[in-house]
Amino acid sequence: MRADGRPEGLRQSMAWAHTWSGLVLGWLLYAVFLTGTLSFFLDEINQWMRPELHRSAPHADTARVAVDAIERLAPDAATWTLALPGARHSEVQASWREPGAAAGRAGTRRAYLDAGSGEVIEARETRGGNFLYRFHFELYGMDRIWARWIVGLATMFMFAALISGVITHKKIFADFFTFRRDKGQRTWLDAHNATAVFALPFHLVITFSGLLLLMGTLMPGPREALYGSEGGGRFVSELRGGAAGGQSTGRPAERDAGAPQRVEADVATLLARASEQWAGAEAGAIVMTRTAGGRPVLEIREKGGASLADRGTPRRLRFDGVDGRALEAPATAAPSAVRATYNVMASLHLGRFAGPAMRWILFLSGVLGTLMVATGLMLWVSKRLPERARLGRTPAGHRLVEVLNVAAIAGLAVATAAYFFCNRLLPAGMAGRADWEIRGFFIVWALALAHALVRPHARAWQEQLGAAAALFAAIPLLNAWTGGHGLATSIPAGQWAIAGFDLAAVLAGVLLAWAAARIGRPAPARKNRLPARAPSAPGGNEAAS
Repeated sequence: MRADGRPEGLRQSMAWAHTWSGLVLGWLLYAVFLTGTLSFFLDEINQWMRPELHRSAPHADTARVAVDAIERLAPDAATWTLALPGARHSEVQASWREPGAAAGRAGTRRAYLDAGSGEVIEARETRGGNFLYRFHFELYGMDRIWARWIVGLATMFMFAALISGVITHKKIFADFFTFRRDKGQRTWLDAHNATAVFALPFHLVITFSGLLLLMGTLMPGPREALYGSEGGGRFVSELRGGAAGGQSTGRPAERDAGAPQRVEADVATLLARASEQWAGAEAGAIVMTRTAGGRPVLEIREKGGASLADRGTPRRLRFDGVDGRALEAPATAAPSAVRATYNVMASLHLGRFAGPAMRWILFLSGVLGTLMVATGLMLWVSKRLPERARLGRTPAGHRLVEVLNVAAIAGLAVATAAYFFCNRLLPAGMAGRADWEIRGFFIVWALALAHALVRPHARAWQEQLGAAAALFAAIPLLNAWTGGHGLATSIPAGQWAIAGFDLAAVLAGVLLAWAAARIGRPAPARKNRLPARAPSAPGGNEAAS
């Protein structure tokens, strides 16, 4: 209700909902957006965080070398899979199952193979980028179902905040072209509008698709009605179009006669035939299964799929593993409209279909989304500075928001950089080192919260952004110093997954240093100041009255 007793209009109601839903869930959404944005480069992060893999260098005979290596490593395997090197990882990722192995992941063994020699590479234990990816929608240290519910509800509010934000701002597109520097509240509002509008289609798609990916948790009723309480796996499998990736399409036939035969077919020729039949598309994996007599059957699987609608069902060709003759390929059913829609939305959300240029576009759009949340949180504080000036004090609630803003935004940057440092500084053979990397992340994040509590607001921003800037800028030196391929090695070798990580870290350090300097800069002099001066927002900018 308004002060005169009249009911508020739609725009005012939307403004209230936008403000308070954005504040209450803003800190969680910032962490979800940031870790999700980093996950667009999941493979590159995994590659960087395992420096032992940097020495692997693919060549023309890598497929044959890898097949020979897996047959030495697992001569009796009932089935094995080789994920071939590509632009995003340089090693061969091998997995296999011995006869009689337990079902599921428990019975699957894995190894990294050098793409040049076929030797097993003993990589350090780490969750790598998978920790950031899982944190993006499952958080950490709590029941996964509850975590997905929390993230799902936050995503619902995010979707509502986007819609209410569009309704609230009458001139939102005109305001996109307006940016008023050093104007306190108006500066934060302009930044919030610009980051929201510039990537608005991305924000809407990424939020809606995130809800779609979580629908099995958020709306279990339809799934259980169709598939039963234990049918979640079949439900997701059918939506995604059946088995995919490195999993076998069926159980290998049990061998009851004959010794396992070696793969003698020319694997390079089979890969070339597959690529030619797929109009130049690249093969991503080789899967071997055995007949009842022990004869190997090779299945060449396309990397990805022919379109976004069938990303979960890559094209496949089968060959006899001994003489190389073509066998009948498994039928690939065209996805239904529902399945195709799901595949498109999932592909857009995960970004795994994207080449380097599109992946950077998705990443930069995610950065804008992260900044949109951050500027919204900063705007909340800035808008209340005049009220604090009238009161002559900072209310406890306002101070709490200030502290949480620093810890959630700057502190998370420090913690993320510390996670990468823990990956390289903890002993490679340390027991439970993957868990200690993650503990290091949360310990540093908790210290950032404590620091924000005891330091003046502007100084806390400066110090934490400065610390994050120094840590990120030092990452290339850390990489070279701790056994990885530094920029002097990775760039000449064309290892852009590794070099790109180092260069992106330097760029992040520069931008964080710029932000720290801006926050500490005094406000410019103004004419006709009011006698009572409002407290300055971070950066010394005077709040708008």
